Amino acid sequence: LNSSLSGVSNGFFINFPNLLSKFKKRTFISITYLCRLKKSQIRARTLRKDLLKIGGASGYWGDASQATEQLLRHDDLDFIVYDYLAEITMAIMARVKAKDPNAGYATDFISEAMVPNLKRISETKTKIISNAGGVNPSACAIILREKIEEQGLSLRVAVIEGDNLLPKIDNIKSSNPIEMFSGNEFPEKEKIGSINAYFGAQPIVRALDKGADIVITGRCVDSAVTLAACMYNFNWGAEDFDLLSAGSLIGHLLECGTQITGGNFTDWKSIKGTFDQIGYPIAEIEKDGKAVITKVKDTGGVVSFGTVAEQMLYEIADPKNYLLPDVNCDFSHVEITEIEKDRVLVSGAKGKPPSDSYKVCLTYEAGFRGGHLFGFYGSDATDKANAFAKAALSRSRNSLQRKKLEPFIEESIEIIGSGSQFGPRKNSQNSSEVFAKIAVKHENPKGVGVFLKDATGLGLSSPPGLSGFAGARPKPSPILSLFSFLYKKENVGFTLQFDDTPSEPIEIAHRAGAPSFNADVNVNEPNISTLDSGYQLIEVPLEAIAWGRSGDKGNKANIGIIARNRNLLPYIWDTFSEKKIVEIFSHFLENDKIDRHYLPGISGVNYVLHDVLGGGGTTSLRNDPQGKGYAQILLSCKISVPKNLLV
Repeated sequence: LNSSLSGVSNGFFINFPNLLSKFKKRTFISITYLCRLKKSQIRARTLRKDLLKIGGASGYWGDASQATEQLLRHDDLDFIVYDYLAEITMAIMARVKAKDPNAGYATDFISEAMVPNLKRISETKTKIISNAGGVNPSACAIILREKIEEQGLSLRVAVIEGDNLLPKIDNIKSSNPIEMFSGNEFPEKEKIGSINAYFGAQPIVRALDKGADIVITGRCVDSAVTLAACMYNFNWGAEDFDLLSAGSLIGHLLECGTQITGGNFTDWKSIKGTFDQIGYPIAEIEKDGKAVITKVKDTGGVVSFGTVAEQMLYEIADPKNYLLPDVNCDFSHVEITEIEKDRVLVSGAKGKPPSDSYKVCLTYEAGFRGGHLFGFYGSDATDKANAFAKAALSRSRNSLQRKKLEPFIEESIEIIGSGSQFGPRKNSQNSSEVFAKIAVKHENPKGVGVFLKDATGLGLSSPPGLSGFAGARPKPSPILSLFSFLYKKENVGFTLQFDDTPSEPIEIAHRAGAPSFNADVNVNEPNISTLDSGYQLIEVPLEAIAWGRSGDKGNKANIGIIARNRNLLPYIWDTFSEKKIVEIFSHFLENDKIDRHYLPGISGVNYVLHDVLGGGGTTSLRNDPQGKGYAQILLSCKISVPKNLLV
């Protein structure tokens, strides 16, 4: 019997003496017991692969539909993971579910990712992990199970719930949590749309251990879908912090899909093929946490040091303290090495114990917003656009007074495209085309409607050159603001549900006495020598000597910069100080708070700009509420470097 069960976990042998005593007269016990074990139980206890292959198929709700089919070309792919959720997405899904209790999940996960590919998933035995459940994972699973049954397949779907904390709203409110970034007070109860804890990989591992082929979750963190696959396959424990950090890094690299294979890449002109042909990423992971990042064969795009480094820095704030539910990650000394074409080795992540709290994302109604674009071209286009915008706001303010409505909560004017060349003749050098983006917030949709009507009603009263794409007038939309806070893990419970079986609770291993989310966040300056003034300096755009990418976290923007030549990093650090960043982004910043973090492993710098996105996400009136273009602004700035280092 011991020989027959050599791959079975220790948990079985703990109970075996009792079983043997009970059935000691039945000499066929070993055969009988093994036959009665479910196939999933045996699979969950056998030794797994030394090399794990995971494909990343989705980086947001609405990602390309061909990703799953493309990745399934690989017969030996073990997992495909999907990340659909962001703060904005949760707000949108909460609003959708409020109108339809059967909605609130990523519908295209069912219609585009799963339904056309279920047969292939079954044939290749590729496991699926997705947070497509959004704010309604059970509804998502019900539909998927129906589709599986229609195709006559036997894939087991597991659902993990517990992140939804709305049922605990009274207990949460009584603890009077404070918004972890702004310090704002808890919103009014009747305005709250959703409350979800960002949970980690452990519940997903439990589902896989019990034989799940497809796992659907609510708001697990983006990287947890990959980390869970690693923990399951390699039997990593809850306190193997360096390994958990390595798995989280790989998950972070995969979580944005093609953003690591050429999408949004600084050197976008260098990628193979057109953007519609970019291949989706694959990670080949070893049990020690090292991984090779590659992509689907015979596809466009590129996997290089630059693409991987940009994605690693994307939206991580302090790289020495990237805080996740399972582990506090330190990516500052991660090494990235190109080993051959489209194959990049990643290693060196370190981990520390995580917090004893979950980050919780709450969305709530905060009024309404609306805006529109108005184009102007010809000479003085920018002045024309400004004059029109001011007139539109002035007229609508007067209308609010006449209608006895409150003033606007916030107003925004952005002139977009200033200085771009326009005109039917090539020598029209003094002509330009710009757009005035005008937007407002109001506590009442009627107030936003007043602005939209008055602004479009200025068409015959504007400066010359007004233009615009014809169509219906925009409508007011509700603002769902974000309120983030910490909530003790011990107060959050998760359940696992298979097919038509009842839900069962999941036990999570929590480490006591762990550091808080605010631990060890000091700015670390690089240890660099005094700049050598003996060489001839030449002024170039930062883009000539660095890669860069930016993104958001709530109302903060992250700008990651990586030196193309390690010897150029001192010049980047010296030129782009916190003070210089404030100067460059002063027209966006609400205060001068800037954090600067050093990554010696990749010769990188990460800048975190606080209170810079006008509230961010669905709250902001900005044209770029997520700071996606901020790296491009910084990369266009000039820097003086030694001419010999540009060779």
